[in-house]
Amino acid sequence: MMWAAGMQTLVQLVYPPRCLSCGGLVETDFGLCGTCWRDTPFIAGLSCDLCGTALPGQSDRAEHCDDCLKTERPWTKGRAAIQYKDKGRRIVLALKHGDRQDIAKPAAKWMARVSRDMVLDNMLAVPIPLHLHRHLARRYNQSALLAEALAAELGIEWSPDALARPSATPSLEGKTREERFDTLSGGLIVPPKRVEQVAGRPILIVDDVMTSGATLAAAAEACLAVGASQVFVSVLARVAKDP
Repeated sequence: MMWAAGMQTLVQLVYPPRCLSCGGLVETDFGLCGTCWRDTPFIAGLSCDLCGTALPGQSDRAEHCDDCLKTERPWTKGRAAIQYKDKGRRIVLALKHGDRQDIAKPAAKWMARVSRDMVLDNMLAVPIPLHLHRHLARRYNQSALLAEALAAELGIEWSPDALARPSATPSLEGKTREERFDTLSGGLIVPPKRVEQVAGRPILIVDDVMTSGATLAAAAEACLAVGASQVFVSVLARVAKDP
């Protein structure tokens, strides 16, 4: 243990921790400098109990945003750590397309902060999967990186392949809400070899971004179809209108 601690100190001297956003020096690993922390749109205060989007005002009961009042969600509760705009959007895109896999661990800490109240006994964290071709092209699944790190933060089990995307789906960018739901309907499954792992358990679905919720709905329905007791959702960022 002393040797490991010494090596960690040496590593920090040679490679001092840097801000994930601007690259400036910070005091702790996996963090943001004061300026970038201030400029990152973290979701704090009142938020939608189903999707995590920020809401105005205060309340002592669960509240829902306009989107979740209009669209039935097949999950029980949902949380989001940051808004998908400005510096928050840049952080997500760096993780998703910029090969910044180092962002996953600090992002999971932010997600754990807002998701801890949803944790139940025997909960299983499950990432939104990529189709094999897209996975090979990108070389990693950012949602799986987040799920693994978030599970460690929350002290729960995780499974990298409890959900599968058997057919490649077209890009959802530019599609309407209805088109997104139509495209994703039935697009995700629990593979036969993972049915026993999912059945009878509360499931925490993890993704990087929620836009309409179509992908998360398809994932939740797949888990419930094989007997999951409840489904919850945790995402790094939520796309939504300003409150």
